[in-house]
Amino acid sequence: MDFKIPDTPEELFRQGQKKISHLSKWIPFLSVCCIVLFFVLTSFYQIAPNEVGLIRRFGKYVRPTTPGLHWKLPFNIEKLNKVAVTTVYTEEFGFRTLKPGIKTQYSSKSYSEESLMLTGDLNVIDIGWAVLYKVKDPVKALFNIRELRETVRDVAESVMRQVVGDRSVDEVLTTGSEDIKQEVRVHMQKVLDDYKSGIQITSVELQSVNPPENVKTSFTKVDSAKQEKEQVINLAWGEYNKRIPRAKGEAQKFIKQAEGYALKRTNEAQGDAVKFLQTWEAYKSSKDVTRQRLYLETMGNILPSVKNIYIIDPKSDNILPLLNLKKE
Repeated sequence: MDFKIPDTPEELFRQGQKKISHLSKWIPFLSVCCIVLFFVLTSFYQIAPNEVGLIRRFGKYVRPTTPGLHWKLPFNIEKLNKVAVTTVYTEEFGFRTLKPGIKTQYSSKSYSEESLMLTGDLNVIDIGWAVLYKVKDPVKALFNIRELRETVRDVAESVMRQVVGDRSVDEVLTTGSEDIKQEVRVHMQKVLDDYKSGIQITSVELQSVNPPENVKTSFTKVDSAKQEKEQVINLAWGEYNKRIPRAKGEAQKFIKQAEGYALKRTNEAQGDAVKFLQTWEAYKSSKDVTRQRLYLETMGNILPSVKNIYIIDPKSDNILPLLNLKKE
């Protein structure tokens, strides 16, 4: 269609009026469509499986909603807030993760204002740690705390400094890491519960525990010396545990042998005394018989130990050839 330029302003005005009158027929329809669209957009909403919806009517909380498609009063009479309740959030202190994965990449920027802490024996320690948490009560998390993330970070840093300040630097660097994580988690949970924050601390992880960079070499030397000391002490205790029980066993053995020998000698002495008394009584009643019996018993004890037995005639004058003394 060719467009014809009006010749006069009056003609241009008449053409404009025709177009306006033509568009005015669609204004009610367009208005209704906009109202319906606004009604739909402000009434229906979707809640994801990991979320909980909180409905506020004129700013006041009225009800929660579960995952799925729902309806609320339109035109912003009721407003929706979505809160993720299964997501585990992580707050890092003393370091920042740039790219997690098999080979995690960390930021090279220093965060010493978060990581440097004072121990109970007035030493400085550099600790990097992370706090893992999630929302357990979305109503409290939304309405009781203004800045949820900042609150968690402030509480975490405060509690960690308190726990580290109650321990020596040796305990923090060596055996106290598990106790520190557990104590920080418990204390943080208690503080956040007192705030009615609706936050649950799932775990506290220590990323690194090191002395400051400018004294790390000295700390390493001291730690090596302490390890050598512990090694020498353990070796000494091992040698002690090996030798002392053996010596005690041998001493007990000698004591038992001496006690057995003493008992044996005592019993033998008592037996000899009884035997002597009995022999004496028999000797008093029959001297000749007793002498002969004693002689025979003595010879019976002596003869078995004699190698060669010689019988000598008292009447013989020459016995040397019979003895064969030069035979051997």
